[in-house]
Amino acid sequence: MVAPTTELLIETDVLAERLDDPTLRVFDCTVLLDVGPDGLRIESGRDRWVEGHVPGAGFLDLLVELSDARSPYHFMLPSAERFAEAMSAHGVEDGTRVVLYDSGGSMWAARVWWMLCAYGFDGAAILNGGWTKWTLEGRPVEEGEAGYPPARFEARPRAGVFVGKEDVLGALGGSACLVNALGEEQHAGSGPTVPGGRPGRIPGSANVPATRLVDPATQAFLPRLELEAVLVEAGATADRPVITYCGGGIAASSVAFALRLLGREDVAIYDASLEEWATDAGLPIEVG
Repeated sequence: MVAPTTELLIETDVLAERLDDPTLRVFDCTVLLDVGPDGLRIESGRDRWVEGHVPGAGFLDLLVELSDARSPYHFMLPSAERFAEAMSAHGVEDGTRVVLYDSGGSMWAARVWWMLCAYGFDGAAILNGGWTKWTLEGRPVEEGEAGYPPARFEARPRAGVFVGKEDVLGALGGSACLVNALGEEQHAGSGPTVPGGRPGRIPGSANVPATRLVDPATQAFLPRLELEAVLVEAGATADRPVITYCGGGIAASSVAFALRLLGREDVAIYDASLEEWATDAGLPIEVG
């Protein structure tokens, strides 16, 4: 498949040739989700990373170091100070080139990509197909701990990369296109969205399930024309800004990233997503 861009995605063969680059910083961003009889279980992917990763790749822990521990919602954007501290500890600074991947269709990598963008770092790309494509192709795998020397990351916060419920409420009149990245059943209200939350969607939302954006076998992003078709069919047109959301801002990151691949700059993520919206009885919800 032909990648939609060359700046934001890196292909597996290109990364394999560049692993010795001293300015390169490769990170596994995997989080493990399991839906069982006791509800949703969320676990760090660190143990899986230790068992095998792209040679030299470090691990970015979204659960432990890259989420706001003070928030009642999962995966909320941490403060600039906390984010800078974490990135510095992992060797990221101006002049480094960051490559992000995961084993979950790139949605976790996309989340970290958006956080880097929110704090002014533009030198990041996602490994197209991530861990799935890398291992399908039989590329080298390394076990054990790995990482990079500490550096100095300078956070330069940007407005409008992540937004809150007030921005979403302001968009209900049609000033922005709201896009739900959850599955079709969840969007319709016939499937659960978040624990303790009401079923349904934010009124007026279009639906682009994040899983539709990648090839089911390789997990690589679809070619440009196919991505465009999926997003246009849903109504994510060029005449309005787009706000994406999901359960907790993760699948939404994949849809937002796909829009960036297509050249859209006026895209934001509703950070708290349905974890906030669906659990607040004062906010409108739509089903059907």
